[in-house]
Amino acid sequence: MADQKQSIGLVEFNSIGAGIEAADAMLKVSDVELLLAKTICPGKYICLVRGDVAAVRSSINRGVMIGQDAAIDSMVLPRVHDSVFPAMNATSKLEKAGALGIIETFSVASCLEAADTAAKAAKVQLLEVRLAIGLGGKSFLTMTGDVSAVRSAVEAGTKPVSDRGLLVRQVVIPSPRDEIIASLL
Repeated sequence: MADQKQSIGLVEFNSIGAGIEAADAMLKVSDVELLLAKTICPGKYICLVRGDVAAVRSSINRGVMIGQDAAIDSMVLPRVHDSVFPAMNATSKLEKAGALGIIETFSVASCLEAADTAAKAAKVQLLEVRLAIGLGGKSFLTMTGDVSAVRSAVEAGTKPVSDRGLLVRQVVIPSPRDEIIASLL
């Protein structure tokens, strides 16, 4: 049963009114759970839902249709990696920081896609997926692990984002100072 609700979808809107209207329609069209619906910087609105793949796809399609030209980015991620959820809530516990990886994106949807891809690509621990709040509309994720795993995860996570022109920067810091890690937690 848990795997059935392991898919997420998100639509990002450049209009708050259109976003609220579309979010309502997204919840009415299929059996999905609302994870997040809120304004983000700079004057945008996001709606994030969870459910089985078919329900999430239906919900996202409806949100894009209702939002029309205000829908600026969207995604559906089937079978999201388990570490993405605690990282979105900033509740990940640091186990070991051999290296620090950072992926910074221009959209919320692209950051979630990067986080899921990175977590599936290598043995890394996602620390946080920061979704555009107080970031001028950008998003970023942080991860730790051994240097080679972090490099592999960052490379894999940035590929789909870079292909769409939504990558701001990728960084891998081997042996980060403890003060830097503490500042992120």
